[in-house]
Amino acid sequence: MLDLKRIRTETDRVREAIAFKKTHADLDRYLLLDEERRELLVETERLKHERNAVSEEIGRLKKAGQDAADKVQAMKGVGETIRELDARIADLEGSLQKIAEWIPNVPHPTVPRAEDASGNVIVREAGPIRNFDFEPKAHWELAESLGLLDFERAGKVAGAGFLLFTGRGARLERALIQFMIDLAVRRGYTEVWAPHLVRRECLFGTGQLPKLEEDMYRIQGEELFLNPTAEVPITNIYRDEILDGAKLPIRHVGYCASYRKEAGSYGRETRGMIRVHQFDKVELVKLVLPSTSYDEHEKLLADAVAVLEALELPHRVALLATGDLSFAAAKCYDLETWAPGEGGRWLEVSSCSNFEDFQARRAGIRFRPEAGGRVEYVHTLNSSGLALPRTYATLLEVHQTERGTVRLPEALLPYWDGDREIGPL
Repeated sequence: MLDLKRIRTETDRVREAIAFKKTHADLDRYLLLDEERRELLVETERLKHERNAVSEEIGRLKKAGQDAADKVQAMKGVGETIRELDARIADLEGSLQKIAEWIPNVPHPTVPRAEDASGNVIVREAGPIRNFDFEPKAHWELAESLGLLDFERAGKVAGAGFLLFTGRGARLERALIQFMIDLAVRRGYTEVWAPHLVRRECLFGTGQLPKLEEDMYRIQGEELFLNPTAEVPITNIYRDEILDGAKLPIRHVGYCASYRKEAGSYGRETRGMIRVHQFDKVELVKLVLPSTSYDEHEKLLADAVAVLEALELPHRVALLATGDLSFAAAKCYDLETWAPGEGGRWLEVSSCSNFEDFQARRAGIRFRPEAGGRVEYVHTLNSSGLALPRTYATLLEVHQTERGTVRLPEALLPYWDGDREIGPL
């Protein structure tokens, strides 16, 4: 949620954010209602001041034995007017809140201005891109031929868009998760194991609601949802708290399966592991001081990149344009891996976002500075570290051999109890 003062003073930037992020916020109506509310507040304060002054005068008159009936009657009318104005102010505040819920975060000045992903800027690439002397297979071919996944039976259990790992495939998924968590812990994160179910107010706090409700799985009859990303439960650990500024930054890493309905209509992406309804993800979340926010953002990106470097996967970093930013993000890097088995295209495996104080305002997460003084809102950041399906898919494709086997990178071997080269059973 944006600070009201910021909406008033940076109206053009807020209007630009609404246009680029394509939300339903009626900023003109918001400003009109806010102006009316401010005028009514001034009027109610004037009337309350008048009532207090006259009440003191009535007291003096009564004490002196003089008649104050006309003033008492007049103040009854003033009191009724105040009650009417207070009721109108409450209505206005409710209307303002409903509009404010749809006002997105304002992009940082360094974010490229463009209406869609075509304006994203590749800030760096790291490889090397492997030159194959044979035709590389797609990950689903490798997964099926090596007995790692059973796509057909997964559909029998849960329908399209779900995965069933089997045997060594399940062990590899578990090894990747444990490797990512351990790497993050070595880099200074504290592990948490979060619930898969989250309350409505948690999703509002991190900005998924109200915009993305149709993409989520909701528990019928309850205000509970299957979590769409571990960012939600981990960030909301500190909802409605005032933190000790001396203990910031807080850095957490957590694994949680994530659930999204939006997997269905993406053509070729419905095949294999690229876009699914349930997926494993290791999440990195930071709560930081506003003064260190963007330094911590670059460090967060480095922590996510470290996973791909250890897995020896070619990757690149894209700075997202305004039209490709999420509702809540002020700045975001996408981390992408190279998929040689799918024509050499790049697949997103992590979004590394700085939300500034946008989520903290919605979730009520504040801190008290070390020197004391007025409490402030923290800045929140998160990044996948990483999303498993696409990481798993590109791991198979990049490290495949001409024999149809997959040779695992050195970093995974401490988590793997089989041969380094995965061959047919």
